[in-house]
Amino acid sequence: MQHVTLREVGMRDGLQAEDRTLTADEKLELLSALGRCGISHLEVTSFVHPKAIPQLADAEELLARAEKPEGQIWSALVPNARGAERAAAATRIDEWTFFLSASEQHNQANVRRSVSESLAEAEEVAARAAKAQRAISAVVATSFVCPYAGETPVEDVVRIARRLREIGYRTLLFGDTIGAAYPSMVRRLVRALQDALGGDAQLGLHFHNTRGQAPANALAGAAEGIALFDGSVGGMGGCPYAPGATGNVATEDLAWLLRAEGMDTGADIPALASAALLAERLVARRLPGSVMRTFEEGSCAS
Repeated sequence: MQHVTLREVGMRDGLQAEDRTLTADEKLELLSALGRCGISHLEVTSFVHPKAIPQLADAEELLARAEKPEGQIWSALVPNARGAERAAAATRIDEWTFFLSASEQHNQANVRRSVSESLAEAEEVAARAAKAQRAISAVVATSFVCPYAGETPVEDVVRIARRLREIGYRTLLFGDTIGAAYPSMVRRLVRALQDALGGDAQLGLHFHNTRGQAPANALAGAAEGIALFDGSVGGMGGCPYAPGATGNVATEDLAWLLRAEGMDTGADIPALASAALLAERLVARRLPGSVMRTFEEGSCAS
């Protein structure tokens, strides 16, 4: 049976896109629920400047108060050298995740730097992570389509991936930021990355479900050997610099589909659905996840 690792990113990628900012107590309640779902890797917060992402301004308080399940990997977004200083002091964070875009236009809109400048920053973050003895990963946004420039050339993504690998990032995830990818596009990029990087990198995929294609895209990636996927509880998420983008694929939807297709994620789907319903109550809006609806009181779905 093929094993697939799910990274739950709702605490960071999900909550940062919500209009309602959760209190620290509410975040702790959600984090505790997610910790009981059988997911081995949680992205729990971000060390972006608090003024940029006020929803996650309480990273240090959250980490100081949270109870971390034994054996669970916690990661946080570390965007630059200043964020690395904060992350180094957060001893409960096992992995630092760097973020950049494959598209020059989106990278400028999102982080106000060129791609080459972001790669230089990625090198600085990697050096600081090595000094702090932390693992590192990188997410490459707009790896398929950019909201400003259209389809992203495969060779641009491969070039960035090669440079990240040279810097020392072994785990690389590639994002469909506006949910415009489709299965043959996924297969084309995955094969190009595998040819360029060989077996020396762990490749993952980060899908948004704007057009309803995230589940099909995940299966396409899994068929090519991808065994790492991001998901966000209930389908929370989005991108302020990607007009029209909706949430990430719901973790519980992805877990249900992969299990149905004979893959093992280790996820407790009823617990994930319960966490998704909790997240919906906390953010005070209806979330787009589907499997969670089958666990609502009075549901007749199976």
